[in-house]
Amino acid sequence: MAELVTVARVEDVPEGTVKVVEAGGRRIALCNYQGTIYAIDDVCTHDGGALDQGELFDYEVECPRHGARFDVRTGEVTCLPAVEPVKSYAVQTDNGEIAVEV
Repeated sequence: MAELVTVARVEDVPEGTVKVVEAGGRRIALCNYQGTIYAIDDVCTHDGGALDQGELFDYEVECPRHGARFDVRTGEVTCLPAVEPVKSYAVQTDNGEIAVEV
């Protein structure tokens, strides 16, 4: 059963940035696009690169190693060389706190 875990405050993830947090034994990349927080696994499925080190372009985060891109809303691959999606997580924000369902 999924558990809702508070991982950060909204001000910890400024708009247009990615921040890594840990929850449920996983490294999760929090992505703030236009004021909405999204959460995906912080690992590129192509070669294991840390996605929090990449840049956010619209709804996509780009792996800094080889340029694979993932949709932060769904985890789906949007640009090769990755072919497998990353896991995405439900996010809730309440009173400035960010909680992720893991």
